[in-house]
Amino acid sequence: MSSEVVRPGATAWRVWAVALALYTLAVFHRSSLAVAGLVAVDRFDISASQLATFTMLQLAVYAAMQIPVGLAVDRFGPRRVMLTGAVVLVVGQTCFALADHYAAALLARVLVGAGDAMTFICLIRFLAAWFPRPRIPVMTQVTGTIGQLGSIGAAIPMTWALGRLGWSHAYLVAAGLSLLAAVVGLVVLRDEPGRRTASGPVLSPAAVRASLRASWSHPGTRLAFWVHFCTPFSANALAMLWGYPFFVQGEGRSSAEAGALLTIMVVAVVIAGPVLGTVIGRHPWHRSTLVLGIIAAMAAAWALVLLWPGPAPFGVLVLLVVVVGVGGPASVVGFDIARTVNPGSRLASATGIVNVAGFVATLVLVIAIGVILDLRTPGTSTDYGPAAFATAMAAQYALWAVGCVQLLRYRRRARRATDRAALESGAPVLG
Repeated sequence: MSSEVVRPGATAWRVWAVALALYTLAVFHRSSLAVAGLVAVDRFDISASQLATFTMLQLAVYAAMQIPVGLAVDRFGPRRVMLTGAVVLVVGQTCFALADHYAAALLARVLVGAGDAMTFICLIRFLAAWFPRPRIPVMTQVTGTIGQLGSIGAAIPMTWALGRLGWSHAYLVAAGLSLLAAVVGLVVLRDEPGRRTASGPVLSPAAVRASLRASWSHPGTRLAFWVHFCTPFSANALAMLWGYPFFVQGEGRSSAEAGALLTIMVVAVVIAGPVLGTVIGRHPWHRSTLVLGIIAAMAAAWALVLLWPGPAPFGVLVLLVVVVGVGGPASVVGFDIARTVNPGSRLASATGIVNVAGFVATLVLVIAIGVILDLRTPGTSTDYGPAAFATAMAAQYALWAVGCVQLLRYRRRARRATDRAALESGAPVLG
């Protein structure tokens, strides 16, 4: 029990800081296209739907790689996988910088999605190896929160770089940042105390299936999956593609107001993360109850905006982005639940299973919004009106309905699987 009260040493903080820097840069690369959309349309001579394909393809690759990456981390350790991801990101952004036609740019975004997919799972594994258990919920939230600042970095510096340096030089500089961070990571990162690299056993295909089956069969992992499914997709869809068009065309706001609302959403993420981490650290039995309350608040905020007669007041839109922003840190609760019900030997693969959920939900929502907007808008016009956006954004309720039914279902099973003796002995608890 003494390990539970040991303070992290200087090496733990160095490993965390470098891994966090690599994750923040991955978020930066993930979001770097958000401010370059109009430039990309001109550079590659593409339509709006082709531009949206960049985001959808990147999300699909990210989601598809989560389980393979988790297995790779369990086998080769987080240091090797995270550094590999950084190199893939460097290659992807370099290719994107030099691409002069659409097909090459799509391939580059595939690489960006792949490199991004190799980062967060490794960071979760580093936290589990270097920090005592009571600190991990807060550290996980703080880590996810700081990492999301990469999206702000992608907005302001990339806007400046694109205007001053041009497309190719701006993206080459971005690639160079990850290359520099990877070199630092090569020196600093260590898989666990006393070991630079910590490899797991070689797994046969049958063993891989057995490991995944063991993770997925635990009701706690499934609870974590549906927690992550329900919470981040609303904020992701706004931040990655549809927020700006919704606020401008759907709510009649200016470009400056739309940008301000998206920035406020990121600020809400930053503030909410540490608060939620502290709460779940103190009340682990009530984690899923907290998540259900946040989902209800998001659904209510969207209902207020979508049912408002005419454009919603700016203050109501601020309320919306603040509440929706809290959904991002709430998704991290899923990782905390997965951590408490899976042994370290399969923690990364279980994290990968959970991480698939939110990005699949985001991908479904991003596509659904686009399809509904096209169906609700006559001809080939992209001047979507408030009515079209109201219908499209209401698609979120179908995802919440499915997700919450499953969340409640597996919460009951997970709580039955946790006996009182395990709680008293200090074993993992569910909530």
